[in-house]
Amino acid sequence: MLGIDARAARYTWSAAFVVLLLWLLYLIRSTVFVFIVALLFAYLLSPLVDVIDRFLPASRTRTPALAIAYVIFVALLLLAVTQIGSRVVEEASSLDKSLPALVAKYQQPNPSIPPTVDSFKAQVLQKIKEQIGKSSGDIIASLPRAGAKLLSLASDLVFVVIVPILGFFFLKDGRNIRQHLLGLIEDRPWRVEIDELLADVDLMLAHYMRAILMLSLAAFTSYAIFFMILGIPYTLLLAALAAMLEFIPMIGPLTAGATIVIVTAASGGPVVSAIVFLLIYRLFQDYVLSPRLMQAGMELHPLLVLFGVFAGAEIAGIPGAFLSVPVLALTRVLYRRFRKARIATPVHVA
Repeated sequence: MLGIDARAARYTWSAAFVVLLLWLLYLIRSTVFVFIVALLFAYLLSPLVDVIDRFLPASRTRTPALAIAYVIFVALLLLAVTQIGSRVVEEASSLDKSLPALVAKYQQPNPSIPPTVDSFKAQVLQKIKEQIGKSSGDIIASLPRAGAKLLSLASDLVFVVIVPILGFFFLKDGRNIRQHLLGLIEDRPWRVEIDELLADVDLMLAHYMRAILMLSLAAFTSYAIFFMILGIPYTLLLAALAAMLEFIPMIGPLTAGATIVIVTAASGGPVVSAIVFLLIYRLFQDYVLSPRLMQAGMELHPLLVLFGVFAGAEIAGIPGAFLSVPVLALTRVLYRRFRKARIATPVHVA
């Protein structure tokens, strides 16, 4: 009656609803991030739970397997914290105290190199020294405080307590949640499509989290062994830093490599050997190890990954950079699934 097209109005209200939903998600982004971390944590423990569940007597629930898996996880975590974490904190505290003096010593003129290079080196090191002194959030300066908080298990109750609890419920009731969501869809063809989409997303996230964990462990082990062989100081600290930054694609390993070179140079270690090792290991990981661990669904162009990491960091900082690759891979899965459904739909010619 008012000349408003019903189809256009429906699309307008749908678009407005989507925008409102995205705005609400942005407002509660901290809570959403906690739930996402808990979901990814559940994917890390899922293989262990499945293995334990196979050896236990038949049961209606996975609760016994979950309980055993959590006991094993806590035991391994305590072992890692007591055996490795304490030494990492000690090395971080030592480096935090001695780094300004080391940088000042290394900044002094060296007669064995050209004056231009020596002047440029002095300017760069002076900038680094100023940033270390001014920035309280610097990675190296914050490691002792972060490690001490981690050892006391009081750094952040959200990640220490709530994430494992949420992960427990995801592991225990994940299949039931999936069935309830599918039950809300009445149209059978759409329900089948959504079911297959959820299966693809489940497989993609499982492969990604297991792969990124293996890459992090491989980086820590390789860096620790070769740094001890090369005689690079602060071995465990630098290896732990490299392992943590593996969770941030491309930018994380680059930041870890730059930090390792700076610390090695300031400490008087073998800089050239460290650079050669970092280059060789990066080639090995990018072209041998990572392609074997990452499945076909995670293949993304490096330019797209870089864009996602920078965009995620600009939107949500470190959490955004960490979630950038899973979000891009999820978008790729959605695109391929709906494109397949569109191609499979017959076209009726009038």
